[in-house]
Amino acid sequence: MPQTHPTALVLTALAVEYDAVRTHLTDIEELVHDDGTRVERGRIEGTSWTVAIAELGEGAMNTAALSTQLIGWLRPEALLFVGIAGGLKDDIGIGDVVVGTKVYGIHGGKQTPDGFRARPEVWHGSNRLVQAARSALRGMTDVVRGHRKPIACGDVVLADDRSALAEHIRLHYNDACAIEMEGSGAAHAAHLNGQLDALVIRGISDHADAAKHEADAKGSQQRAAAQAASVAVATLRKHRPRGGRHGSADTEEGPQRAGGGGDHIDLRGGTFYGPVIGKQTGHRP
Repeated sequence: MPQTHPTALVLTALAVEYDAVRTHLTDIEELVHDDGTRVERGRIEGTSWTVAIAELGEGAMNTAALSTQLIGWLRPEALLFVGIAGGLKDDIGIGDVVVGTKVYGIHGGKQTPDGFRARPEVWHGSNRLVQAARSALRGMTDVVRGHRKPIACGDVVLADDRSALAEHIRLHYNDACAIEMEGSGAAHAAHLNGQLDALVIRGISDHADAAKHEADAKGSQQRAAAQAASVAVATLRKHRPRGGRHGSADTEEGPQRAGGGGDHIDLRGGTFYGPVIGKQTGHRP
């Protein structure tokens, strides 16, 4: 039987985030889902992980839908959403990394004559991955300043720290240290799966204020994405796969390489009255 490896699915929204993760992978190949969604799959040297990376675009709804598709297709054991975010606290600087112990969906609530009444939704980061990230960050203090804190998620780019939205977050989600747009979608898809360890990791590229465009122009997004990717990879190096849960990523039910198929016997339409025994070889008949 061929050697099998557990799969970690790393999701991003933007090209700058995707490229930052991709630099850490070797032996990269492209896979294409029947519906056209594409991922690249590679290895993290020195680990047993196979890593599939996808650039999904912006927004929590889009992320939830495509994450569900990819989870069903790739059957990952761990899911990470890795990218950039705006910082919400004065003591969190550009280039810092926030590991999401919780992800808040900030737009749930009820508008009443007496004002807005928040109805929060929250998804907790997997304890196994949070613990792995804690351990990883202890060994990275010379290259990255890490925080294990809650993250706010909403379908909005916040570029005004004096806005009504900023005040809403301070009032109802006061412990949130970063704001981004996709983490709740990925976290919810993992939650519906029921068995998937998931974590959101964000590098801080701006302070979610009027100076956002100035920070972006100075290359803050590239720096923040690179830092977040480094923490994600260090976390996977610490994270131990669950024994016995994973199978080959190239079975007849799993994804195949773009432009080709795996070696398998198609038994559809057959009639069998006992066990079927076969042998997989290094060549096709």
